[in-house]
Amino acid sequence: MKRTVTTEEAIRRWNQNAERFTADYDEHGGIHREVLLNPAIFSLLEEVKGKSLLDAGCGEGYLSRILAQKGAIVTAVDYSENMLEIARARTRGEVTIQYEYGNCEKLNFLADEQFDCIVSNMVLQDLENYQAALSEMYRLLKPNSTFIFSILHPCFITPNSGWIRNEKLDQQYWKVQRYFYEGVYDQKLPLDSDEKIVFYHRTLTSYMKAIIQAGFTIEDVIEPMPSKEMLTKYPQFEEDLHCADFIVFKLRK
Repeated sequence: MKRTVTTEEAIRRWNQNAERFTADYDEHGGIHREVLLNPAIFSLLEEVKGKSLLDAGCGEGYLSRILAQKGAIVTAVDYSENMLEIARARTRGEVTIQYEYGNCEKLNFLADEQFDCIVSNMVLQDLENYQAALSEMYRLLKPNSTFIFSILHPCFITPNSGWIRNEKLDQQYWKVQRYFYEGVYDQKLPLDSDEKIVFYHRTLTSYMKAIIQAGFTIEDVIEPMPSKEMLTKYPQFEEDLHCADFIVFKLRK
C-alpha cells in the first residue's frame, strides 16, 4: 500500500524542528546554499532593484534578506509559523520584508499578476501538491515574468540514495534506488540527526510535465556544481563533481 503523508504533517515537522534546522545558517543560508544553490539562483535572476518579488517558501529568510539588500520589494511566505518567527527576528531594520504565513499550494490572499519575479528555493519537494503550487506561481506572476525554483535533483536524490564506500578499491560511489517511486519518504536533516523531515519524490518527467501544464516555458536549467573558488574554500565539495545534488529551473510566464 502506498504511503501518504499530508502537507500538514510536513508543516508540523518543520515547526517542531525549525530552531534546530536553522541553527547553523549564516547570511548565505548555510554551506550548501553558499557553494551550490546561491550562485545558480543569482546567475538566473534578472535585475531586481525596484521589482516586486515573492520568496515562496522563505524559511528563515536569508534569501529574502539578500534580495531586499539588492533593492527588491520582497514579500516572503512560508507554511511554518516557527520559521517565520525566526525570519522576522533575523531581519534587521535596514531592510523591509513583508513576511506572511501561507502554503504555496494555495496563496489566495495574494492578488493575481502581482509579482515581477518569484523565487522558490528548495520548497517544491516539501509539498504534497506541487502541481497546485506551480499553478499558483503562474497566477501570481505578471505576464512575461520569471519563476526560479530549486529542488533536490530527482535523478540522484531518491529514497535510499547515498554514498557507498568500496574499501578494497579505496573508492566511493553514489547509490540511486527507487527512482520511479513517486511519493513520500522520510529524510534525516542533518544526516547525522535522529529527527526526520518529509520529502516528496517525483521523477524528472513528472516535474517537466507539471511545469508545462501550469503554462510555463522553460528558459534555463542549471545543475549546480562547485566553482574552483568554492573548492579552494571548501575542498570537501569535490565529491559534488560526481553527480548533482540539486537542479534549478528558470521558467517564464
